This record gives sequence, C-alpha cells and structure tokens, in this order.
Amino acid sequence: MRRIVGSLILFAMILILLPSILVIPYGDSQTETVTVNKEEKVEKKTKPQVKSVSVPVFRSQQSETMDIPIEDYVIGVVAAEMPSEFNIEALKAQALTARTFVIAKLTSPPGDLPSGAVVTDTVQDQVYKDKNQLKKLWGKDFDKKYARIEEAVKDTAGQILTYEGNPIYASFFSTSNGYTENSEDYWENAAPYLRSVKSPWDVDSPKYQDSTSFTVDEFEKKLGVSLPDDGSIGSIKTLTEGKRVAEVSINGKTYSGREIRDLLGLRSSDFSWKRDGDNIDITTKGFGHGVGMSQYGANGMAEEGKKYSEIVKYYYKDVAISELDSYINKLTAQK
Repeated sequence: MRRIVGSLILFAMILILLPSILVIPYGDSQTETVTVNKEEKVEKKTKPQVKSVSVPVFRSQQSETMDIPIEDYVIGVVAAEMPSEFNIEALKAQALTARTFVIAKLTSPPGDLPSGAVVTDTVQDQVYKDKNQLKKLWGKDFDKKYARIEEAVKDTAGQILTYEGNPIYASFFSTSNGYTENSEDYWENAAPYLRSVKSPWDVDSPKYQDSTSFTVDEFEKKLGVSLPDDGSIGSIKTLTEGKRVAEVSINGKTYSGREIRDLLGLRSSDFSWKRDGDNIDITTKGFGHGVGMSQYGANGMAEEGKKYSEIVKYYYKDVAISELDSYINKLTAQK
C-alpha cells in the first residue's frame, strides 16, 4: 500500500513539473539541464541563440566593418527606418522585413562591399543607427523610443519571411500612391511575392503628395533633351499596374518613369507636370520606389487592428513566417 501511495505521489509531482520541462527558455546555450527530481535529470535542446549570428555592417562614418549581433542590428534598422511612434504592429512588421532582408544577404553575400561587409548602414541596403547615434537623434526621448522599438523586435525574434522555403527580398518604402508596384515594373526581375496591391491607407501620410518646380533650362539639362517650341513638355504613354508612369515621350525621346524620377530627383514615379512660362511644375504622389511594404500603409492597417503577420502577408503575396533556426545552421556551416 505504501509503495502504491509513493508511486502516486511521484506521478503527481511529475505532472506538476511537466510544463516547466516542456517550456524551455530562449537562452545562450545549445542545451539545458532540467531537474525532474533528485534522482533524475533530463537534457533538452534549446533553440539556437539568434544573437550568436552577427552581421558584418560597413559603417559609413567610420569607414570600417563592424560585426553586430543580428537582433541589435534589427533594432538599429527599425529605429532608423520607421517612426517610433507608429503602431507597435507596424513596428513588428518592419522588424520582420529588416531581419529577412539581412538574412537573405547573409546567405548570399554580395561580394562587392569593402572589408568583408554584407550590408552598409545606408539606403544602399537598410539604414542602421547604433545607440549613440539614436541618443543624439532622440535626446531625452531615447529611453522611451528605444524601449518601444526593442519590444517590437523581441516580439518577432527569430522570425523571417520566406517564399517556397527561401528568404525573400523584403523591400519596403515610405508611402504609396494608393497602390504598390510589381517588382518588374520598377526593377528588372519579377518576384512572385512582390505584386501590386491596393494601399488606400497611405492617403493619410504627410508624404502622400509633393510638388516641385524646375526652370525649362534645368529640366532640359537634367534630362538631356530639348523641349518642343510649341510650349508642350511631353506625353505619358503608359502606366504600370501600380498607376505609376511606365513610359513617357519628350520631343521624340523615350524615358521610363523610373528614369525621369532618378534624373529629376522626384519622390515617386507617379508624376504629372505642366508648363507655366519658363517653369515646369511637377506633382508627385507617394514617396519611394513603391515595391513591397508601404510603411505608412502598414501603420494604417495596424491602426485598424491588423496584426503584423496580416500586414506582411498582405504586402508580400503567398509568403510564410518561418523560424530562423535552419538558416542559422546554414550560416554556421558556411563559416
């Protein structure tokens, strides 16, 4: 009888301890020893520590490459690329894109950066700012803003976006014109997950519309073209699915919308223009290339109650949110 009672007590203790055996902290080591009772110890494997992967970042001000733990790097990117006062779900979506972007770079290093870097800290890749830079930028608000960014990054730690098992090119931009752009309509290659979608929330962005003006002489020099004598400028021939200029003709010379944007330094390739005497006035809608996730669109979705997982799956078609573990193993094997 005593033996039966003792066995029942031991069984009850195991049931009580079972949740603590199954829930293993996200720690530094690869294994953790969990004590079940005085006589027995069970060794359980933990997830690989995300911070064990470092990102070689070329710091433009210092002109040197620095290894930065990946989650610290993601915090610095989110802080530099998205307003900290945005809805927390939008910040989480940005954290996911930032982590995915750099993992794609780590798995396929570009090879054309100095000192073994895989990314720069500029708009060439993703803007990254360290704590000292953010303290100067935010001043007395640093602690509050940093904590908010840190929370968003921690809540998505170890997650990336994949398409058919591979990290995606998680491009993003500030503000759309009401639609995002198919990748091949702005860049050369078509990506199945970078498709044009409606983004109506962007109309509330302070960057939704902009106006600028050039003299006729400035306009002609920047584009390398002479305007017709009849006072006209040129005609827009076709639009992309994202309602941006695909092709425009100026006095017999053809340009893509992107070429006009780049040559004139416009905010967007959604533009219209009119001539007013010796000036040419141009109005643009949106801010950025328009491919991938709109940041102001993401914030608008979050304000309507959408979660970060819904946001990223809206802007990146048919993607999955995947754990980073297998990619960490690949990166470790490469070293």
